[in-house]
Amino acid sequence: MPLNGIPPLAALQAETFWIDAARYQDAERQYYEMLAQGRLRNQAVRKNSKNSSDGNQVQEKGEFESDNLNLLKRVETLEAEKKQMQQKISELSSKLALLETKVDDCLQLRHKQNSESKSNQHKSESTKAKPSVNGPAADEDDDIDLFGSEEETEEELRVKEERVKAYENKKSKKPALVAKSSVVLDVKPWSDETDMKELEIAVRKIQMDGLTWGASKLVPLAYGIKKLQIIATVVDDKVSVDGLQESIEEIEDLVQSVDIAAFNKL
Repeated sequence: MPLNGIPPLAALQAETFWIDAARYQDAERQYYEMLAQGRLRNQAVRKNSKNSSDGNQVQEKGEFESDNLNLLKRVETLEAEKKQMQQKISELSSKLALLETKVDDCLQLRHKQNSESKSNQHKSESTKAKPSVNGPAADEDDDIDLFGSEEETEEELRVKEERVKAYENKKSKKPALVAKSSVVLDVKPWSDETDMKELEIAVRKIQMDGLTWGASKLVPLAYGIKKLQIIATVVDDKVSVDGLQESIEEIEDLVQSVDIAAFNKL
């Protein structure tokens, strides 16, 4: 609708010519008002943009300073933790050095004790191995003087000779150590038809000075054949094991072979 008889600006702009001067002037006034309003609007927008930019800069600066402060606090915390860690490492190193010293002392002490123990043991063994000047003969006949003095009478010499003879007789009567051996013999028959009882009787009939027969048993071989396993105790100086084997093998009707299953010194 026209305002006070004047058409609106949009309608005036559509006109190709002006009807009168008043309308022209009014249109010009509206035009310049519109330009002035646009400049004011642009200035307000620039001012708001500047204020917003300044505000953003202030905010960014505050955030940057806050980040720097947090970073500094973190660095200080890390420095403090580093110092504490270095202190703990130093304490642990000192304790470790002290522990190594104690271990070395213990090892040296133990080595010394072992050396002393071995030395004492060696001395003890040496003392035991030394022949005693006052041996059994001296204990039993400590008053015998084999070398008579010039001042001894004939009676004293006779008594000493008798004591020496008695000591020698006593020493000669001590039983000598007899070396013996235990032999396990495997006596094999010719076949399963061999009478094993007869074979054992024949073996035990073998008698020698220093030979003693022991326990026996039948041990299966194969195909129903059994061997006689018998223990013989022999005096080494009197009985030859090889000779005993030959004596058993001489029972040709019953014995095929003789083997030594075990041999032990007694």
